[in-house]
Amino acid sequence: MAFRFPVRKENDEVYYSEEPFVLIGPQDLVELKKIAAVNTRQRARLCVHPSPSAALHEMFIVHGRDAYVRPHRHLGRQEGFMVLEGSADLLIFSSDGKLTQVVPMDLNCFYKRLKDPIYHMLRIRSDFLVFYEATSGPFNRCDTVFAPWSPDEVDELKVKIFLSDIDALVQQFGG
Repeated sequence: MAFRFPVRKENDEVYYSEEPFVLIGPQDLVELKKIAAVNTRQRARLCVHPSPSAALHEMFIVHGRDAYVRPHRHLGRQEGFMVLEGSADLLIFSSDGKLTQVVPMDLNCFYKRLKDPIYHMLRIRSDFLVFYEATSGPFNRCDTVFAPWSPDEVDELKVKIFLSDIDALVQQFGG
């Protein structure tokens, strides 16, 4: 691993900086892209907060083009997101699964903040999407609610069909 500082590996996708003073540079993002490229889910995350119990969570995240970001919403948490490299569509859904908004995200429109618990997902359009995300902690898995009308990522066939349907809907929005 070639991060410029010590990290703690949580799993094959998630790393925590062990430095009290963290400086992130381009080579750290390159390392995240390398990690994402070899992961089954095409994801990598460098947490610069000390632990899941921290009050503020700041993360540098990489998703590959084929990463499936299941539609979800956050209960009692807000989320800020800034694109550093690449492009994606931010998709907003009604509670019953209707696509209501498509927001192209890239260096021309690089920041979004979600303050309400609305269903959303990313559809990656570049080889990699590199982004910074901040949200309030502590992390509680129950605060993330996956859309009941979306397939679980373990069902690869349903995910493939779902994404094909989503892409067709995005095209109707002019995407």
